[in-house]
Amino acid sequence: MGAALLAFGLFSGHDAVVKSLGMSYSIFQIIFFSGLFAFIPMTLMMTMDSKMDNFRPHHPWQVGLRTITSLVSMAGAFYAFTKLPLAEAYALIFATPLLVTVLSIPFLGEVVRLQRWIAVVVGLIGVLVVLRPGYSEFTLGHAAALLAACGGAISSIIVRRIGKEERSAVLLFYPALGNLIVMGCVLPFVYVPVEIGDLGLMASVGFLVIIAQLFIIVAYRNAPAVFVAPFQYSQILWAVFYGVLFFDDTADIWVFAGAAIIISSGLFVVWRESRQDVSSKTPVLSQPNLRPDTGPRPKRLRRPKEIE
Repeated sequence: MGAALLAFGLFSGHDAVVKSLGMSYSIFQIIFFSGLFAFIPMTLMMTMDSKMDNFRPHHPWQVGLRTITSLVSMAGAFYAFTKLPLAEAYALIFATPLLVTVLSIPFLGEVVRLQRWIAVVVGLIGVLVVLRPGYSEFTLGHAAALLAACGGAISSIIVRRIGKEERSAVLLFYPALGNLIVMGCVLPFVYVPVEIGDLGLMASVGFLVIIAQLFIIVAYRNAPAVFVAPFQYSQILWAVFYGVLFFDDTADIWVFAGAAIIISSGLFVVWRESRQDVSSKTPVLSQPNLRPDTGPRPKRLRRPKEIE
């Protein structure tokens, strides 16, 4: 469990750096340079895999769609981090597992019974508590966080559909490559000169993702997904810590109340899908790390087929 806590702590540190950089640079510029610094070591690690002979996808259209949704989700999350208190952004993005549950019905043929529907409805009530329509302003930051949650959910559904036939390296490589191409095309329109210190911070964003992902792999090697996945919610504690320490963020009691409702609903969904008699697909647990800037866990770490 220590590896999982450390991994999500690193992810939160990554998000705090993004928020800091967002005060001076466009999110497109941040994504490009952080993706560039992450792409190089990630590609080297994948090419060193003796089992990896090529990057040709078996389902090119679905891999392409996942690349698009991953980019949209990442851009939405990065924008939300720069415009909202981290805790508030996390509270909305944490709705992703609930959206995965809903989308699993039309796209995976999943049977969602009454208890999980109640959890989804309760989680959406938690989203409304955070947003408080009519009492607080709905900003582009809130819309971006919800867009990130939707994009992350669709990306996870696609991984669930094709994950058994596509190699993890393929599912990692194309979103990373798409990131560089798309953001590289946008870069000339938003570029501002980068100070050497800020360039180092952008590099740290890319490397933090890789290091955190390695710790996630360690965590899933040593514990079942049902025990590891809930640790992603520890990020709300890091968000409060970084927000107070570096950004003078003071999320109000309604944000924390809504976050508590969303997290409780998400934990219930994870627990229900971990039971053998509930689902044959377990869409949340098949892709428990729902961050937009990371790929699926390696296939060798999947749960045994008889309990998936």
